Amino acid sequence: MDIFMTIILGIIGALIGGVVSTALGFGKVDGFNIYSIGIATVGSIIALFVIHKIRACKQS
Repeated sequence: MDIFMTIILGIIGALIGGVVSTALGFGKVDGFNIYSIGIATVGSIIALFVIHKIRACKQS
């Protein structure tokens, strides 16, 4: 996977992390603060992990 796709997946993961955290009642993710950065980072890591696992299964 090239760097462009990794960046796009990271952004998508950050958006998903924000939506999920809001839906679970952790509060609204807004602005530029440490809480928002943490949620975006966790969402991105999970999205990238899932995509890499899916691609690894397809190659096997």
